[in-house]
Amino acid sequence: MVDDQLYMLDGLREAVRLAAGLNGDKLLDKAAQQRAITCLQRFGERLRDLPQEAVRAVGTNALRVAKNAPEFLQQAEAALGFPIEVIAGREEARLIYLGVAQGMPHSAERRMVMDIGGGSTEFILGNGLRPHKLESLYMGCVSYSVRYFSDGKINKTNLKQAELAARSEVQTIASEFSAGHWNVALGSSGTARVLCDILEQNGYSDGALTRDGLEELRAQLLKAGDVSKLDLLGLKADRIPVLPGGFAIMYAVFCELGIERMQFAMGALREGVLYDLLGRSHNHDMREVTVQQFMRRYHVDTQQAKRVGALSGLLARQFLDGQFSEDDTHLLAWAANLHEIGISVAHSGYHKHSAYILANADMPGFSKKDQNRLSVLALAHRGKLEKLNTLLDDSANVAQIAALRLAALFYRSRNDIALPDIQARFSGTKFYLNLSRDWLAQNPLSETALAEESKLWKDMGYSVQVEET
Repeated sequence: MVDDQLYMLDGLREAVRLAAGLNGDKLLDKAAQQRAITCLQRFGERLRDLPQEAVRAVGTNALRVAKNAPEFLQQAEAALGFPIEVIAGREEARLIYLGVAQGMPHSAERRMVMDIGGGSTEFILGNGLRPHKLESLYMGCVSYSVRYFSDGKINKTNLKQAELAARSEVQTIASEFSAGHWNVALGSSGTARVLCDILEQNGYSDGALTRDGLEELRAQLLKAGDVSKLDLLGLKADRIPVLPGGFAIMYAVFCELGIERMQFAMGALREGVLYDLLGRSHNHDMREVTVQQFMRRYHVDTQQAKRVGALSGLLARQFLDGQFSEDDTHLLAWAANLHEIGISVAHSGYHKHSAYILANADMPGFSKKDQNRLSVLALAHRGKLEKLNTLLDDSANVAQIAALRLAALFYRSRNDIALPDIQARFSGTKFYLNLSRDWLAQNPLSETALAEESKLWKDMGYSVQVEET
């Protein structure tokens, strides 16, 4: 990185097209999984010596919808050697816009960015580096090519079907994304790039995507009648199988949103992921911004969140004795900040409301995996433990859950009470807390609450032992 700009030193690219392996039951077939695993093993060799914090791998639509994604991800992460985050559609849109905007000159103009992926298409309205509106629609060049052009044939019937299906999807966002809501339209990633190249090199446009140029290309696709018979300058062999689906979506978007001209933008998801990763290491972590926004939106008691966060972090570090990573530190702190957001819905069972919001809300910067971890911590911070039975097999999870529960217990009065010096440790099945005998005598409610907490953990095969000093 030089002067806040990324410069590529080396690159590897393979078209796996995972979305092509999704069957009617939304399961990834074995062939697609194997293509991906083989690719990730090759990439893993190149990444092997890089530190964990320097690598970020993300999964998009195919892994969002595949029912067997969890099983596949275990193999995929083993092949790559690094965690793989499955990001939500709107988070994908945010990262795409970040990648596009970082590669553009600074401008106050209103932009509409569109990115056709393999299984989804993202739309973003924004200006400068800031996105204002994010949408993700379930249509992509791979999925549409498989659905409407599986035999490679292109005719008036299947092309019209594909276009109408895409227009139906786009219609749901047309009122907010149509011409008049932006000054310039930008297309990013493979489909926009190849269509732009085809239109320019075949003399259908002057270097941009235009409505007239797409009309001419549409006529050529129908004239060829088969993807194998396409003879177009700018069309690379690896893009031929997914060209019909990608074209149908692009043409439908132009028609439905009233676009006449679209420029190709160099940046996209990859660049957005890298800039977002750099932001995390340069004190501009989007996740922190999101947490602060949620705290304001749900009227969180910031002093209580601060109390619980400080004590839970202290306890977790002692429980895990040096095995508490920076990522775990951040996640527990965010969970402490957000564990009470459900009170804005209802106080009764608020931890369940908190868990639901954290699992299902759009949270820019967070992967679905991280949202699920936040949700579990929020759900676990009070109440019975039986609901967490399957999550108590991992000692790191157990230690963080116990730390958050105990911190909330000690500060149940929601006051800045004077706590004694707490020494804690965790043996794998036993939690030990060293507390002042005098403090316990002066705080009988806390002593009783600790005894009740000990009973709850005992039912799950763990013990909480208070040692008086």
